[in-house]
Amino acid sequence: MPKRILHITGTMDRAGAETMVMNLYRAIDRNKFQFDFLSFSNKKGDFDDEIESLGGKIYRITEKNPFKRMMLTTQLLKQNPQWETVHCHTLFSNGFHIYAAYKAGVKQRISHSHNTSDLSKNKWIATIYQFISRKVQQRYSTDFVACGVAAAKFLFPDKNDVLVIPNSIDTQNFANIAEQKASYLKNEFGLDEQTKVILQLGRLNRVKNHAFSFEIVKELKNRAIDFKFFIAGQGELKDELLKLVKQKGLEKEVVFLGLRTDVAELLAGSDLMLMPSLHEGFPVVLVESQASGTPALIADTISSEVDLGVNAVTFMSLNSPASDWTNRMIDIFDQKCMLKDERIRKLKDQGFDIYTNAKKLEEIYNAAHV
Repeated sequence: MPKRILHITGTMDRAGAETMVMNLYRAIDRNKFQFDFLSFSNKKGDFDDEIESLGGKIYRITEKNPFKRMMLTTQLLKQNPQWETVHCHTLFSNGFHIYAAYKAGVKQRISHSHNTSDLSKNKWIATIYQFISRKVQQRYSTDFVACGVAAAKFLFPDKNDVLVIPNSIDTQNFANIAEQKASYLKNEFGLDEQTKVILQLGRLNRVKNHAFSFEIVKELKNRAIDFKFFIAGQGELKDELLKLVKQKGLEKEVVFLGLRTDVAELLAGSDLMLMPSLHEGFPVVLVESQASGTPALIADTISSEVDLGVNAVTFMSLNSPASDWTNRMIDIFDQKCMLKDERIRKLKDQGFDIYTNAKKLEEIYNAAHV
C-alpha cells in the first residue's frame, strides 16, 4: 500500500503552487506515495477530477475563522493516522496548519514556500502576523522546502537547511509541442501569418496587473501593430476587466480564453508572453515558456532567478511607461531563443525536470517512513 501524504493548498485551481504540486503528483511513484488534499472551500477545484482519477482524496473544511479551522484540521488529522506527512503550501497560513499537524502528532510536517513577497492591505497587522507565522513554522516544521532561493529567504529567513525544489515541468514535452504547434492560436482564430500573438497566463486578479497590460495593448494599437492579445485564466476580476477593455476600445484586440488546459499549445502558438505582475514567487509558467522557447517580457518585481539563461526572458520596471514596454516588446518579436536541444539540456542541468525533482520529493517523504 502506498504511503498517503496530505497536501494543504486551499482550492486546487490552476494557480502556480497548485500546478507545481500536480506536476509532482503526476511524476511521483504512486505505487509508493499517494497524495490527498485538504481544501478550505466547497468550490470544486480545477484539478479535482484529475486528483480523484489518480487515486487522491479531497477533504474539505469550510470554517472561515482561522483558529476554529485549525482546531478542525487537528481533529481531521487525528482521525486519519495514515497521514504521517503533512505538506503545506499556503505561505503564512502554513503556521496554523503546521501547528495543527504538530498537535495531532503528525510525524513529518513540511512547510513549502512558493512566494517571494506578500501584498497585504493592513501593513501593521500583516507584519505582526507574518512574524508570528515564521516563528511557528520554524519551531514546529520538520522540513523546509522552497521553489527558489528568494522564496526560501522570504518565508524562512533564519533557516539555512531549506531544500530548493524548482518549479519543474516535463521539459521535453513542452519543447516537442512547441515544434509541432507553432500556429496553434493563429489556426484556431483564423489569424494572418504576420499577426503577432501575445499571451498572458494566470488568474484574473490584482497581482497579475492586467490593467497595465491593457495600457501596453492600447499603445500597440495606436502604433498600428498587427497583433492579437490573448488572456488565459479565470478569476474574480473578469467582469471588471471586460469593462476596462470596452472602455479602452480594445474589444477587437483582446481575447479572453477562460480556463484552459492546453497551456503548452498556447505557448507554442505565441510570439511573446507578457507578465507585468506586482509580485510572484517562481512562476511555473516561466519555466514552461522557456522550455517552449517562447520569449517572455516580465516585471522586475519577479526574482531574477527565473531567467534560466536560454535567451527567453526580458525584465522591465513597472515604473517604466507602457510606451517603453511596447518598444521592448517590438524588439523581442525578432529575438531568437536558444535551440531546442541545448535549451532543454540547460533546463535539466539547472534542476527543472519534473521527474528528477519527484525523486527528490520521494527521498524527503521516505525520511518520515523509515
